[in-house]
Amino acid sequence: MISRRHLISSSAIAASAAAFGIAPTAEAQEAAARDLLVDKRPVLHDDGSKFGCYDPYGDFTNEKKVATEHLFLPWEDVELGGLGAADEYALARGRKILVTIEPWSWDKDWNVTPAELRKSILSGEKDANMRAICAALASFKSPITIRWAQEMENPSGRFTWSNWKPKDYIKAYLRMVAIIREMLPKALIMWSPKGEKSLGAYYPGTEHVDIVGLSVFGLEQYDIIHGGKPHNFAELLKQGYDLTVGYGKPIWVAELGYEGSLDYLARWVDDVTKKYAEFPELKEVIYFNDKEVWEWPHGLGLPNWRVLRDKPIYPVRG
Repeated sequence: MISRRHLISSSAIAASAAAFGIAPTAEAQEAAARDLLVDKRPVLHDDGSKFGCYDPYGDFTNEKKVATEHLFLPWEDVELGGLGAADEYALARGRKILVTIEPWSWDKDWNVTPAELRKSILSGEKDANMRAICAALASFKSPITIRWAQEMENPSGRFTWSNWKPKDYIKAYLRMVAIIREMLPKALIMWSPKGEKSLGAYYPGTEHVDIVGLSVFGLEQYDIIHGGKPHNFAELLKQGYDLTVGYGKPIWVAELGYEGSLDYLARWVDDVTKKYAEFPELKEVIYFNDKEVWEWPHGLGLPNWRVLRDKPIYPVRG
């Protein structure tokens, strides 16, 4: 049986394609047959950006078009002994690995103030934390990209390494990059701002960056509060892309999520891996397949980015 939801989502995706004078791809037609309020996995366009995922629930385990497996690691209070399983998992599926290293603990009781964290990193006290993670990654056979201390210009107060004086953040970043280059000489380095207008002050220099990673999250209610209308993927990517494309590096969306009404989802599902003439350096998008871990403003709570909404969500990442 085809429900009314199916018909609406099918119409929305078909209309999106028709607006550009093209026929829906087989992938888009497959998405149109889904109830997007239950299964909002993106359409993976063959001629567009590559796709990767942070996927603690294994929703993309059997998806052959996934190019990158994303891991998040705190560098405090973390067990590194089982990391080899992630390499085996990625190798078996022909995937690269993106590792986001967050310089704190996921247990709030372990964390320190921004000033204390900054002092401990700049003094070299935390070098051992970074070296321990690099040592655990050294045996990986999968290609690795390292993303350290993301969204350094994020004004929300979410991260204790955000909104430092740019010179202090750059000094800390370069210290960590030196360790990575020494211990993992084949790894690529991702510098990963959120996409705010202030990001340029935190750029560490072209020789210390291999890939730029941005964050793009579409939450329909937030869009309406702040912009007066829902936004699409391209609209939310544009500022960060325009501010970073001049660095001459490949650009990824290192964290991606979307949530909203059926019409909103239909557009995002079809848009995120499309080929965009205005974004020629956008090479890959990485979906954050989990519930949000930070309260959004305006009482919007913790949006559920997970692509399969009829499945249980467990406390995987604190």
